[in-house]
Amino acid sequence: MNNIRATLAIVWRIAIPYFRSEDKWAGRGLLAAVVAMELALVAINVLVSQWQNRFFTAIQEYDLDRFVREIWIFLGLASIFIALAVYKLYLNQWLQIRWRQWLTKHYLGEWLDGATHYRMQLTGDAADNPDQRITEDVKNFVEQTLVIGLGLLSSIVTLASFVVILWGLSNKAPLHLYGTDIVIPGFLFWCALVYAILGTALTHWIGSPLINLNFEQQRFEADFRFNLVRVRENSEQIALLKGEGAERSRLLDRFGFVIGNWYAIMGRTKRLTAFTASYSQAAVIFPYVVVAPAYFAKSIQLGDMMQTGSAFGSVQDALSFFVTAYRSIAEWRAIVARLDGFEMSVDSAANLPAHQATIELKAAGGSRNIDLERLCVYLPNGTPLVAADGFAIQTPERVLVTGPSGSGKSTLFRAIAGIWPFGTGSIVIPPQAKLMMLPQRPYFPVGALGDAVIYPAAPGAFQAARIRDAVIAVGLPDLAERLNEDGHWNRMLSLGEQQRLGLARALLHAPDYLFLDEATASLDEPSEARLYQLLMEKLPQATIVSIGHRSTLEAFHTRKVTMVKDGAIHVLGNGEAPAEPEPSVAR
Repeated sequence: MNNIRATLAIVWRIAIPYFRSEDKWAGRGLLAAVVAMELALVAINVLVSQWQNRFFTAIQEYDLDRFVREIWIFLGLASIFIALAVYKLYLNQWLQIRWRQWLTKHYLGEWLDGATHYRMQLTGDAADNPDQRITEDVKNFVEQTLVIGLGLLSSIVTLASFVVILWGLSNKAPLHLYGTDIVIPGFLFWCALVYAILGTALTHWIGSPLINLNFEQQRFEADFRFNLVRVRENSEQIALLKGEGAERSRLLDRFGFVIGNWYAIMGRTKRLTAFTASYSQAAVIFPYVVVAPAYFAKSIQLGDMMQTGSAFGSVQDALSFFVTAYRSIAEWRAIVARLDGFEMSVDSAANLPAHQATIELKAAGGSRNIDLERLCVYLPNGTPLVAADGFAIQTPERVLVTGPSGSGKSTLFRAIAGIWPFGTGSIVIPPQAKLMMLPQRPYFPVGALGDAVIYPAAPGAFQAARIRDAVIAVGLPDLAERLNEDGHWNRMLSLGEQQRLGLARALLHAPDYLFLDEATASLDEPSEARLYQLLMEKLPQATIVSIGHRSTLEAFHTRKVTMVKDGAIHVLGNGEAPAEPEPSVAR
């Protein structure tokens, strides 16, 4: 019961926001219509049960006129049933897609808000494969919740409706043993109840391991698919290293988990199916066996016997809802657990600053500088990495940050960008300042090249001529003619070409502060020099902060800052100004 209550609480938490959202009236209206049709279908089944009594009694009594009349009544009931079934399915699917659309937008918003997706990776959270949770799990949650919820409602209403019929038939057909009628009020109902309780208990005993098995199957499938995508994304490096054999072995190892878990599901499902199939087949004949003595004792008519079988079947089906739907419920609980884990992971990453000391980003007031005040940057495990106090990036200036690999240079940039929460102290940034970070490997979304260059701006934010000029300026005239071409540019272009396009992006967005994290490391030194000269010409008021190891970069910066190791922490000093800056380029 505790597990059931916990699961229902999670389902309520996931489901109810949609019915309180901006789409609530459409959602509530569709749900009400679907529920009303489900109840109407139960009412039709009750009328069909009563029709069976009259129909088979007419057959027993050779009453042709009554027989024909009941045929017409059945046709009317069947027509209404078909219309209700068709539109219940149609409206159910309409509700599914609206609910899924809202829930997908909600999860995407939560996942992508404030670098939460990045922090989830930093904290090593167990919410694996968020892509699957937002796609398959959301789809299956909406579909299974409606199927199981409506099925449960139908079972409850069916039970309430047919218990009355079955109770009345118990009075007509008392338990008949050895020529004696034994009057047990509602004994047909009690037979159905005992039969269903035993079936439900045995089904749960046999099938309960399926919940965890289904959960693991989803995880193994997603992990296998994710690693296939990784191979596709890194196909060039794998081919250069001739790593196909290693990748094949690694992928087959992961696929082995899929196969092994599937065999476990097969074995458990075989046992569960054997029991539920036996249970369902026995349920067909069981009510007739119970009521047959009364019929052959001529206490009831054929119509009463057929109605008893129908009513007993309806009550038994309602009481056996968990037996027949057990596998679906097991899969549904696994989906609910996965979405719950995803929500908890998102909340944990989003609320990380509230749970521990973090780096504070503050507005600078009247200052035009970026100031680091008592800043200490940590690794996620709490190990101190970078310390800086009283360090300022002045406007406009060009700063070169150097230091040994692993000293925390890139992590410092992430902290200034506001996506690295681990640490203490504060970073003061001028209000309304535009910051842009260019990493060593820039990101380009799949699509038109022009849209990829101006990312994260929306398509159409820049005129095509401006984009073309920027691409030509960074030395890629051939690509300037392909701005409307769709492609996976991170795979199609060399890293050097990608870095040039990253600088074209900076030229278009014209940030106040441009941070280059080895953003030209794949270019030769003459090309790098031309691009730095271009940045200074096109963005004369921008403050440029670079991470680099080449000594030639010093010529393009007015200050060099070296990260020095002081014990376990790398300390960022104020740096040194060049002795004698040249007119165009400071040394």
